[in-house]
Amino acid sequence: MRLLLIHADYIEFTALEPAMPNPEQIEGKGKKERVEECLVAFSTVEKSDEDSPEEIAKNAAATILEHAASVKAGKVVIYPYAHLSSSLSRPDSAMEILKETEETLRGKVEVFRAPFGWYKSFEIKCKGHPLSELSRTVTAGKACAAEEGERAAEETAIEAAQRSEFLVLTPEGEEFRIDLASPETFLNLKVEPPLIQLIKNEAGMKEDRGAPAHVRLMKKLELVDYEPASDIGHFRFYPKGTLIKDSLEELAYDIAVRDLRAFKIETPFLYRLDEPDIADQAEKFREKDYRLRVDKKEFCLRFAGDFGLFRMMKGVTMSYRQLPIRVYELSPSFRLEQSGECVGLKRLRNFTMPDLHCFCADLEQGRNEYTELFRKYTRLTQSMEIDYAVAFRVVKYFYEEHRDWFVSLLKIVGKPALIEVLPEMKHYWVLKHEYQAIDSVGGNTQLVTVQLDIEDAARYGIEYTDESGKRRGCIILHSSLGSIERWMGAILEQAAKDQAKGKPPMLPVWLSPIQVRVIPVSSAYVGFAKDLAERIAAEGFRADVDDREESVSKKIRQAEVDWIPFVLVVGEKEASSQPQSLSVRVRGEGVKCADFAGLVAMLRERVGDRPCLPSYLPMMLSMKPRFA
Repeated sequence: MRLLLIHADYIEFTALEPAMPNPEQIEGKGKKERVEECLVAFSTVEKSDEDSPEEIAKNAAATILEHAASVKAGKVVIYPYAHLSSSLSRPDSAMEILKETEETLRGKVEVFRAPFGWYKSFEIKCKGHPLSELSRTVTAGKACAAEEGERAAEETAIEAAQRSEFLVLTPEGEEFRIDLASPETFLNLKVEPPLIQLIKNEAGMKEDRGAPAHVRLMKKLELVDYEPASDIGHFRFYPKGTLIKDSLEELAYDIAVRDLRAFKIETPFLYRLDEPDIADQAEKFREKDYRLRVDKKEFCLRFAGDFGLFRMMKGVTMSYRQLPIRVYELSPSFRLEQSGECVGLKRLRNFTMPDLHCFCADLEQGRNEYTELFRKYTRLTQSMEIDYAVAFRVVKYFYEEHRDWFVSLLKIVGKPALIEVLPEMKHYWVLKHEYQAIDSVGGNTQLVTVQLDIEDAARYGIEYTDESGKRRGCIILHSSLGSIERWMGAILEQAAKDQAKGKPPMLPVWLSPIQVRVIPVSSAYVGFAKDLAERIAAEGFRADVDDREESVSKKIRQAEVDWIPFVLVVGEKEASSQPQSLSVRVRGEGVKCADFAGLVAMLRERVGDRPCLPSYLPMMLSMKPRFA
């Protein structure tokens, strides 16, 4: 069962019309019901719950009671809600479980239940404190968190933050202790605005300023759009968007395989849940995985590349001499985010993760490997030309023992960082860090991350042979260069922020679908323009020709609308000059004079050593279809 628990000032609901052939019988159709000062449990009964209805109802009631006690709510409203899962139980089973949950709660709190099987209008006012919104997944076969007296892996980040300590650490080793409940402890810190915004977001101070700008821009620029024939959070990529996506994937490959010499692998998307190690890991992510039944077996779509990789590594024979071993996979992954949480390229249900895992002999080697990854990923993030902040999440004992090492990492990035100090281990990792991009509406998006894992080797039986011939478990670094789609969103968000400051919006030159547009002043110079574009393409850059029957001013305006970084207007002067002299309109920098070699030099300077794939569209603009 999926639960969304809202601590509310009130909820009002009205049953309007039957939503199924045999809805629950009620009195007073159209009558408005109101409950004040209550915990509302939006409840979705799933197909898997049909196997153990009594246990599901008991565990659901215990979970609801636990949270009601934590927010001091004496009233509970059970609200049937079929939108938290795509795997719904039969209506009769759902009704049975919800009624049983109600009866289990009765006598412990004042309990109400909205009618089942009806279309309802409702109005709710959420209280808005840190524990006022919470999601839970209730399963059978294992006592819920309330009965075990622990929150374990299902505890939300907000709840964990209530027990965490927060500080800002600088590259000079200075520490500033902050209290998220007291803005005066951090708002006046002399640090970059992205870090202040990240801290504000951690403290729940983010203002609702609407949808991020990239949702509009990705369509306007013909890059990406929603796919209405698929599930929400799944996208179609047009040719220009596909080129950007492929370029980012190529960069990830360059860093992982060509630079760090990782082994490249490929593993399945679908995994059986009757395998104990996979079931154990999947259970910790139960709220957000796609599940399906095939041939009477339950499967899940991977939410990361760990499943197949770790099963593979379990069977690998490794010596201490070979470590660290690095393994890379470009991992299409699936997470069943709630539909209301899916926002453009920021949060999706299907996304692409360039995953790099490093298997190390011990903690010392793991720290050295972490430092190397931190250095590589810092260079990657800085090359994207976006605003970002750095955050570490670390268990207290580990931070205290290795504080100087954390300072050395910050010297690499040259920025202060937010440090969340956790009182104890809650996950498989003892440390992780994130590079968080700040978008145009003040939200943050996790990009690059590295996690220092001290548990999964034992869970999966991943071992190496040490100097004495004994088998030992590995230290594992989970690292991702960040979801490809999130990178695209973050880069578009940076363009929108630049535009708000009066700068022309643009993509990094190496990611611009067209890097050079050649505009002939008349049809007489189309051939010359095409020859010039082909010479540019032969140098490894993307060029096209605006050969349409339009005025030069309209063509220049279209190049601006298309965010073309380099524009060449050519006519008699350019065609006849020897050596060839070109007037190059550089976006955001004005007009520069250069010969062909000078143009190529400017392009190479801006592209650097990053991938530069050929264009995915025809060279002549008149031959390009419109995709959006």
